[in-house]
Amino acid sequence: MWRPRTTRIVAYAMAGVIVLGMVVLAIVVAPSFKLIDRVLLVLFGLALAWILHMLARCRVVADASGLTVVNAFRTRRLAWAEVVDATMNTGDPWPTLDLADGTTLGAMGINATEKARAARDFAQLQALLKTHAEAPDPQ
Repeated sequence: MWRPRTTRIVAYAMAGVIVLGMVVLAIVVAPSFKLIDRVLLVLFGLALAWILHMLARCRVVADASGLTVVNAFRTRRLAWAEVVDATMNTGDPWPTLDLADGTTLGAMGINATEKARAARDFAQLQALLKTHAEAPDPQ
């Protein structure tokens, strides 16, 4: 399983700060704020925390039958035969999987901001694709 470490740490830390900040703000705001206004402040903080959680949950999981790509708002299960290639050019935020149906899919679970880790994870993904996607040589 590949998942970005820094993204998760930053997203969950920010979610905690936002929720805590909104709770404190709801408690100490001017008396002119009604209870519903205070509740909405906290709910807004929780909504932002949920969005950050969705970004932090990104991962790519490989098993014997294929890949599961969990991006921010969509999870997709792919058989090895469906993934033709994976590319990650300089400047790309994450790898792009070229699929057999002609479409592409971003694999947000490998994040280019973690340079050495991303390079290692991407090399492992490519090795697995090479192992599982190629037909054996007939002899």
